[in-house]
Amino acid sequence: MKYITVIGLEVHCELNTKAKVFTASPNFYTDLPNSTVTPGDIAMPGYLPVLNKEALKKAIKMSMCLNCKIPDEVVFDRKNYFYPDLPSSLQITQDTKPIGVNGEVKVEVNGEEHTIKINNLHLEEDTASLDHYFDYSLIDYNRSAVPLIEIVTEPCMHDPETAVAFLEYLRSVLKYADISEADTKKGQIRCDVNISLMKEDAKEFGTRVEVKNINSFGNVYDAIIYEIKRQTELLESGRGHEIIQETRRFEDATSATYSMRAKETATDYRYYVEPNIPRFKLDQKWLKTIKNEIPLLPNERIALYQERYDLNHYDAGVIVKDKAYADYFESCLNLKIDPKKASNWLTTMIMGHINKFNLSLEDFYLTPERLGVIIKAVSDNQISSKQAKELFYKVIEEKEEPATLMKKYGMQQLDNDEELETIIQDILANNQAQINEYQAGKTNMFDYFVGQTMKATKGQANPVKVKDILNRELNK
Repeated sequence: MKYITVIGLEVHCELNTKAKVFTASPNFYTDLPNSTVTPGDIAMPGYLPVLNKEALKKAIKMSMCLNCKIPDEVVFDRKNYFYPDLPSSLQITQDTKPIGVNGEVKVEVNGEEHTIKINNLHLEEDTASLDHYFDYSLIDYNRSAVPLIEIVTEPCMHDPETAVAFLEYLRSVLKYADISEADTKKGQIRCDVNISLMKEDAKEFGTRVEVKNINSFGNVYDAIIYEIKRQTELLESGRGHEIIQETRRFEDATSATYSMRAKETATDYRYYVEPNIPRFKLDQKWLKTIKNEIPLLPNERIALYQERYDLNHYDAGVIVKDKAYADYFESCLNLKIDPKKASNWLTTMIMGHINKFNLSLEDFYLTPERLGVIIKAVSDNQISSKQAKELFYKVIEEKEEPATLMKKYGMQQLDNDEELETIIQDILANNQAQINEYQAGKTNMFDYFVGQTMKATKGQANPVKVKDILNRELNK
């Protein structure tokens, strides 16, 4: 029996505001537990929530980025349930009127475009975090009341590749629009995966299983693969009734999911309108201002780079995938560096070096200005392409200006015709046997002579002129 995989995501993203969402506590990441906490974060009696306008603005901006419909007013609700990481035993969230509904975005997977439908985006407060040990747990309230947006998709994905592509696109948008740092290592973006299987000819979805709080995109992929296998085996064995609506957790060490509890429903949460935050109308002028602040997003940049700068689709996609690289490329364009040359250096040499040594582009010594000097030196025939690569590594290693290192190491391309002719004639005079082979039809000997010339000039000879002179001399 063939089954269709049905996947929906609930993505939680912390916002990069200065203060928390309903309290005045500072909002920044720190490893020092319980150091950014005020009475409101731990639900001390008498404290009333006050909405952070900046958090609301960023939630609205993200809704616009996802092409969601924005409501006419802002309403908050209480979600009532007990978890040990919620000191008030309730969460201020949105259910009546989420800040965005009915959106959609397009992502590309293996050259094919997929439309991801967004059910809703709502603003809420984050919970505290727990560290579990063998016989006890510790709680850190730093994360409590941090502004959090939850993005809920429709069950519209059918493979792990599409789910991960959507998450990567989402992270890019969050960074481009300055809404969140979206750092998975800091828990700033987390994901719940809802997954079920249905028969090809079925009209209804299968039983939905939720895998909770997955903290990396790789783990999202692995969790989906594991659940497809687990649920398929149960259905094929005739034990399909054992697939129950439940919440499971993902274990990194085993790449497997494990049951935690029966899945709650909306009834279990007992939603009602938050009495301490009055509902209010959204100003249309303010919404227009927010929309005008949205920068060019990844998909728009890909189209722009292809149309205006003639980059191929793959290279444009690689550049925009990370905002830091896109910003680097934009800086190159502002410096009037040739777009294709800047793209080639960025997607090969620069990305390769940064990925190999796990570096940060923000701290990378070879700035767009320094890259421009290297590219111009090649264009002006001051150095060869081979020398440019050597210069690239020397600039990084020695942290010196390219022009300084070109002088220091004598990196001056040799393109004087008379001098090159003298060197080449000397090489030919000492390689009569190879000349005879070339003239007998062994044309690959031409490359031998090019190599000998580059060796004699320590790689400084202009390769174009070397080939021209060799052609002339060998065909006399």
